[in-house]
Amino acid sequence: MAVPTRIESAEAEAEDIQHSDSGPAALERPGDPPASENWPTGVLLLRTGLWTTVILCVTAALVHVFLVFLHVAPANTVSKRFSPQINAWVFPFFEQNWRLFAPEPESVNRQILVRTARTGPGGSSRASGWFDLTAVDHAAVEHNPFPSHTAQNLLRRAWSSYVDSHGGDDKARTERAQMMQQYLANIAAERVAAHGGGSFDFVQLRVITRPVPASGSAAGSSSPKPAENRLLPWWKVPTHGK
Repeated sequence: MAVPTRIESAEAEAEDIQHSDSGPAALERPGDPPASENWPTGVLLLRTGLWTTVILCVTAALVHVFLVFLHVAPANTVSKRFSPQINAWVFPFFEQNWRLFAPEPESVNRQILVRTARTGPGGSSRASGWFDLTAVDHAAVEHNPFPSHTAQNLLRRAWSSYVDSHGGDDKARTERAQMMQQYLANIAAERVAAHGGGSFDFVQLRVITRPVPASGSAAGSSSPKPAENRLLPWWKVPTHGK
């Protein structure tokens, strides 16, 4: 008569073990992560902000690569249709060219100077003396083992892009020409303001181009070319100084 009792007790113990493995006790194991609905609000906001930032960065990177690809690719229907949007994104900071693979040494030395003017209450204006922007860049590069890209190329590339978009005169006939004119004027104004140029609301640039003399026997067979002095018109800029 004792055998059935033992069998019933063994079955009851098996049911208890099965219930403990699959029931609420299994949810309280220390190795399991907490449920998302129990996370603090700050943690949920942080996760949402992180994922939003990642998605925005990936989207911006894809858009950038796509627009630069359209800029360097041969002209096609898409690049022609969205040319203003592509140029607005690429120029002047993401411009692409082949000079890295086929560099062209400079054949001239350019000296870029700027002067400022401020209009007085009575309508009179007074111009300052010439300030040598190129000399400031050369001083920042000389004896510097790690010169910045700004000191080496910003002013030079701005002037090259200005010449490419304007040609021999200073009339902005295209949207890109207007943008490069404003870009060059802003660079000059910010450089002058950073060196304590006083208050002004107009800038004027003067560019002196001197050909690099040929070396060797070619130098004596040709007469040196005269320097070119190009004076640009006055440009209105945001008021600097007080």
